[in-house]
Amino acid sequence: MFKREIIEQLRQWAASEYRKPLIMRGARQVGKTTVVNQFGKEFTNYLYLNLERPEHATLFNRELSTDDLVNMIFGVLGKVKRKGNTLIFIDEIQNSPQAIARLRYFYEDRPDLHVIGAGSLLENIVDMKVSFPVGRVQYLAVRPCSFREFAQALGRDDILHFLDDPEHSDVVHAQAMALFNQYVIVGGMPEVVAAYAKRRDVLRLNTFYETLLQAYRDDIEKYVSRNKMAQVVRFIIDNGWMQAGNTIRLGNFMESQYRSQEVGEAFRLLERAMLLELVYPTTSAQMPATGELKRSPKLMWLDTGLVNYAAGVRRDLIGANDILDVWRGRIAEHVVAQEILALSNKVSERRMFWVNSHHSAEVDLVWNYNSRLYPIEVKNGHNSRLRSLHAFIDAAPVDVGIRVWSGEFSIDQLHTAGKRKPFTLVNVPFYLVGSLPRIMDMVAEQ
Repeated sequence: MFKREIIEQLRQWAASEYRKPLIMRGARQVGKTTVVNQFGKEFTNYLYLNLERPEHATLFNRELSTDDLVNMIFGVLGKVKRKGNTLIFIDEIQNSPQAIARLRYFYEDRPDLHVIGAGSLLENIVDMKVSFPVGRVQYLAVRPCSFREFAQALGRDDILHFLDDPEHSDVVHAQAMALFNQYVIVGGMPEVVAAYAKRRDVLRLNTFYETLLQAYRDDIEKYVSRNKMAQVVRFIIDNGWMQAGNTIRLGNFMESQYRSQEVGEAFRLLERAMLLELVYPTTSAQMPATGELKRSPKLMWLDTGLVNYAAGVRRDLIGANDILDVWRGRIAEHVVAQEILALSNKVSERRMFWVNSHHSAEVDLVWNYNSRLYPIEVKNGHNSRLRSLHAFIDAAPVDVGIRVWSGEFSIDQLHTAGKRKPFTLVNVPFYLVGSLPRIMDMVAEQ
């Protein structure tokens, strides 16, 4: 089944007594429409509207009661209403402000209905006249496939079993690392994953990557009204992939002539479109922690496979023995950050990294789990090389650190530099990053 985890979250939404119309949020081609169509098979009545079709969009231009509108939808789609539950899926909903406004009335007048909306987010955010009813809808983020979903698509149930049993994952370590390396190269865009699962040929994927990149460029041409802003956004989409995982400067980004304000506005637009995220540092070693927006951020794109293709580093990955050896470890850190983000379905989820106040220490990522902040370093080698992680542990109220590496799963009992503080170092192979909640619960019980 495609995206099993999202399907399960949709089932929980559908069963909730507090259910509101649901907005699926995500970048173009992350599988929003496919997953809802699949979910729709579980309903007695499934009504699919695509508001790029005029006959569907005009339904919402009429002054109709909610009951009459529902009857009209059945009629336009040629469906006979049967006794049972009903799911209405309004795709490309950003094309109709009237449809978006109607969501509140679905919520107030017909709470028995299940209503989902989705669309191209880049189109939503540029048209400032489109706004969703506050407090009348809820949101679910749809992201590229995680490694677990990639393994499912490739039929590797033998590996999936050990993702739920980290302590015995050494049995399949070599196979799991080989599969994860394939995931790093291919990425998690659903159409790309499906094509790779069918042919297992990386070179045949080029057309899919290029089509995705062109779709993002086309969105700019169609929906960004200001010519200068279109130029800046296009420059980022054409060139910014080469800065993936890097700490960047907004002003004169990549030796361009664009000012900090222009680049910052363009990045914010692309962030809201969920194409990328500017990951800011925090100096806090405990919750609540917020990114310090005056400091330089790291650039993380939505998908590592797209980064590899667009930045031209795929050949280096195919020939590498260890992904930590490629691009000074930036690809390894990028894919770990992608797996960390996939642990949450919150649209508001943001990643951070940690620096101390003197900038003498930097931890690759910090992860909020159960209201506690944990350091994550993506690094091979001896434990003594993890000096920044040691500095974080000394400053934090936690005594567990996480090292993501190419080695097998293990747990070490250590002291920070200078024997100041005992702590537990959890060594997590790349393929187990998606199992971190399970691992941390297991460590807490020991």
